[in-house]
Order: sequence, then structure tokens, then C-alpha cells
Amino acid sequence: MNFYVMTLFPDMVLNGLRTSITGRAMERGILNIEAINIRDYTLDRHLHVDDAPYGGGAGMVMQPEPIWRAYEALRERIGRKPRVLYMTPQGQVFRQEIARQLSGEEDLVFLCGHYEGVDERVLEMIVTDYLSIGDYVLTGGELPAMVMIDCISRLVPGVLNNQDSAEIESFHDNLLEYPQYTRPETFMGRRVPEVLLSGHHANIDMWRRQQSLRRTAERRPDLLTGANLTAEDRAFLKTCCLDQTEKKSL
Repeated sequence: MNFYVMTLFPDMVLNGLRTSITGRAMERGILNIEAINIRDYTLDRHLHVDDAPYGGGAGMVMQPEPIWRAYEALRERIGRKPRVLYMTPQGQVFRQEIARQLSGEEDLVFLCGHYEGVDERVLEMIVTDYLSIGDYVLTGGELPAMVMIDCISRLVPGVLNNQDSAEIESFHDNLLEYPQYTRPETFMGRRVPEVLLSGHHANIDMWRRQQSLRRTAERRPDLLTGANLTAEDRAFLKTCCLDQTEKKSL
């Protein structure tokens, strides 16, 4: 899978993504992650890529021409119009299901704004998706792009050593992941739950499912409305975790 990040700070992007899981996937050729420096496409001899906003106001706005030229050079190189994601707090909030859908693309382009934003005209010309990682404002789009690339990459076949990890961790079935334990069996008086030491896989699977249900009800009850729940799941939630109002909603 190919990720292209259009940015004013390519080192920031690559220094972060060349580590850990994404870095190993790049070394193995499963992922290709490129940072495209927008400054390389300006015609200004001083490498300016921004100017004051028309109509007045604080700050500077990124100019359309360098972004358009960077996009056109990429489009010509890959031979098709790629999907372009613009990082903005005005966009749809990024979620696991969006990551899953995007992981099926061959090419994804992330446009990282800076300063007071990007000239609207070039956004209208190239952007296909407006995405946000939350209702707050950051200095630029690089961190959101890195977050999304990390999340999407985990769903690309071969990136994780154990592909089951991507399927059973948090937000599988719209539920939070169950608690995890490792050696030692006892740590400062706290023991690993006996069921995990039993070797009884059916009981372990049931315990993990119930722990996911319990944790979701306690920490993110909003997720339950969209969760894929069985009759047994609903019965468990009604007995252990929910108040009367929440029980009726199930």
C-alpha cells in the first residue's frame, strides 16, 4: 500500500513512521510511505508557500499553486487520480470503520495544512475526503496524518506478524478489547485470572468476550448501540453492567 504525505515538514512525518511496526513494514516492502515537500513545488525564489488572507485576518494561508503542482506531479507519476485526504478539524471524525475502508485503497494521499489553513480553491480541486482526529485544533496536519497512517497500516495484510491481532483488538464488533496479562502469574499480590491459566479455550473465549462487554459498558457505553451483540451478550450486559434505562435500550 502506498501512502503519500504532502507536507511542509517531511522529516517530522518520516522520522515518526520509520519506527516500530510501520518502519518494519516499509523495510519489508509491504508499505511505501513518502513525504512530499510542498516547498519543492513553489515558484517563489524565497520558497514562500503562504500569504496573507484576502479580506484580512490573523495568520497566513497556504497558497494553492505549490499544492496543486505537488499533486499534479504525483498524479502523473502514479498514472491515476489518487484519493486525497485533507486533515482538518472540520472533517468527519476518523474511526476504526473508516480505517478499515481506507485500508483497501492502493494509494492514499494526505494533505497537511498549516498556518491558518489552505486556499479553498485547491481543496475543491483535489480533496476527496475531509477527516479529523478530534474536536480540537493542532498546529498542522502532520500528527493527524501519522495517526491515521498508523491505524490504517495495521489493517493491511502482512503488516502485523499475527493478523488476528488486527481483528480482535479494541473496536472489533464495536467493543473495547478485553484485559491482557503476561508473566509473572503474581505481581505485587495481584494474580492473573484463573481462567486464563486453565487451558480451557472455550471458557477463556467466554471470559474475554464478557470482559470486553463489561469494559465497553463501563468506559464507552456509547459504542454499545452500534455493537454486534448476540442474545447471550445482551443477557450478560443486563445482569452485570447496565442501569434500567440502558437495559431497555438493548
